[in-house]
Amino acid sequence: MSSYLVLGAVLFQDFELPERISWGGAHVIDALGRDDKQITWSGVFSGSGASDRARLLDLMRADGSVWPLTWDAFFYSVVIASFDADYSRSSWIPYRIACTVLRDEAEALVMAAASLAADALADLTSADGFGSGIDLNTPLAALAAPGATTLGSGAYAAALAAVSGASTSIDGAMATQETALNGTTIDTSAGLTQATGSAGALAALAGARGYVQRTAVNLQNAST
Repeated sequence: MSSYLVLGAVLFQDFELPERISWGGAHVIDALGRDDKQITWSGVFSGSGASDRARLLDLMRADGSVWPLTWDAFFYSVVIASFDADYSRSSWIPYRIACTVLRDEAEALVMAAASLAADALADLTSADGFGSGIDLNTPLAALAAPGATTLGSGAYAAALAAVSGASTSIDGAMATQETALNGTTIDTSAGLTQATGSAGALAALAGARGYVQRTAVNLQNAST
């Protein structure tokens, strides 16, 4: 399981993190195309703030708003379809959650590339569009150089190093946002605003991370 899972302003941690997340769906040929099934998982809220965190998720469900859901390279806009909690004691509350997918924000990550160079540049441009705060000008310039996708060339080595450096910067920024979100008290309006900001930044970084990582993989698999 990914080291982080964020839904709206809630950063899941410790026993709250599930062993697995169920996702996917079907393709309805004669109707509207993709038909995403609900994304579901379960865990346990524990510790002194268990009741408050479980209550917050239930309020988010009742509110019916659209929330960003991110883990690993996955990034969706969802509505909480159901949230079920079993109160054992104030510090131990097992829960189950199901989210209805409104939009797959990282759908382009799975599209096949016609040209490695063109695809790599497009991916980094898309990553830059998430507004993650990470400067991608250096890898964009490196990939635009002649021979940047030719295995063994100096331009290729420079491009790979630049993309790897961007990936490392994103990972560092995500760790910073995770720490900020984890340390935010959300029982006040100001705290919730701060947590929402951190969650939004983490979602933007997660979206950019997927594109940058795919660029790195494509470059590493270059053969000509």
